[in-house]
Amino acid sequence: MAKIQAIRGMNDILPEQTPKWQYLEDTVRRVLQSYGYSEIRMPIVEQTELFKRSIGEVTDIVEKEMYTFEDRNGDSLTLRPEGTACCVRAAEQHGLLFNQTQKLWYCGPMFRHERPQKGRYRQFNQIGVECFGMQGPDIDAEMIIMTARFWKALGLLDNVTLQINSLGTSEARKAYKAALVGYLSGHLDALDDDSKRRLESNPLRILDSKNQDTQRVLDNAPDFADYIDAESKEHFETLLSLLDANGVSYEVNSRLVRGLDYYSKTVFEWVTQDLGAQGTVCAGGRYDGLVEQLGGKPTPGVGFAMGVERLILMLESLDKIPAEVNNSADVFIVSVGEGTQVEAFKLAEILRNEFQSLRVVTHCGGGSFKSQMKKADKSGAPVALIIGENEIKNKTVVVKPLRDLSQGAEESNNRQQIEAPIVDLLDIIEDYLV
Repeated sequence: MAKIQAIRGMNDILPEQTPKWQYLEDTVRRVLQSYGYSEIRMPIVEQTELFKRSIGEVTDIVEKEMYTFEDRNGDSLTLRPEGTACCVRAAEQHGLLFNQTQKLWYCGPMFRHERPQKGRYRQFNQIGVECFGMQGPDIDAEMIIMTARFWKALGLLDNVTLQINSLGTSEARKAYKAALVGYLSGHLDALDDDSKRRLESNPLRILDSKNQDTQRVLDNAPDFADYIDAESKEHFETLLSLLDANGVSYEVNSRLVRGLDYYSKTVFEWVTQDLGAQGTVCAGGRYDGLVEQLGGKPTPGVGFAMGVERLILMLESLDKIPAEVNNSADVFIVSVGEGTQVEAFKLAEILRNEFQSLRVVTHCGGGSFKSQMKKADKSGAPVALIIGENEIKNKTVVVKPLRDLSQGAEESNNRQQIEAPIVDLLDIIEDYLV
């Protein structure tokens, strides 16, 4: 019988990887909490109409990439391809938006049927942040400054570049779209097939084309900045001044449009040269019309999302994950002889009670002293505690260093195996590891 494999583009995160994910998530969570953001958790399945109305029916996501199906009631449901629309739906449904401001974040899997490649998967994880009820450029600036703090905390600040642009109001975008379509219609022979298809449905996305011939045509296209309304210009200039005042470097990219229909005014991306073609690690912007578009009252909004897999790849490739981020045990307890397992379990619970962050592994499953010591060494623990019948009789425990200790006292590399009274063990363990 053939073995069942994971679906292509949907990956298992194995035990040796999960500490890296936890490190990234914990680091980001601490920064978010320091700015006063609260976590929200949404379902991974939503009504298909939510994404058609928010993302746009003529976008690649809705047309080609969503996982959509009918349930047993005949309702059209979709695995969420992004989180912003879900967050808006949840906040509106539960009355979090009316006459209020909200600073929310979430973390979890998204789904798009794309061609899998390094850094781009069919099930991928995002950390998303959304703010509602604040229309000034100050909250845009806070979000971007906060993302810069993420990179600093992760040691990535020198490896990312902020690109930023303003899309203006919907009226300004309509005027620019008309000018862009008029210009490109005179250069159809030089456009790639995707750009020709987008010319009528979503012309702004042509600005993102990676085709060199299309980019050469765009060199002489109308400049988006010439069509931005006065209010949006002032919003953008104030935002840039706040970034300048806080030492956040950026590049204004007039071709940055983002792929979703709901963006207006501010859009931004953090990009890197360290991931090849998949260079965007964080992106977002302002979407002041989205809440109303989904049936709520007019409410300004701004947000961003970060790709967890891409950030993990980046941390790994740049060797930015601290050495202590691993699944290794701190203490491995070996027990050999009659009645020793009971004492080993009691000792393990004492250590866990005293040192709540200590990773204590008690050997289970039987086995000789030699086999247990092999497992102790494989666990990565720097020290083993050995309990035998003599130790029970003498109320002692053998403390055996398994490798050079990086966190202990200065003489740790010269530590020798000792037999110590159990009453002294807590002080010994603290000296070794804490």
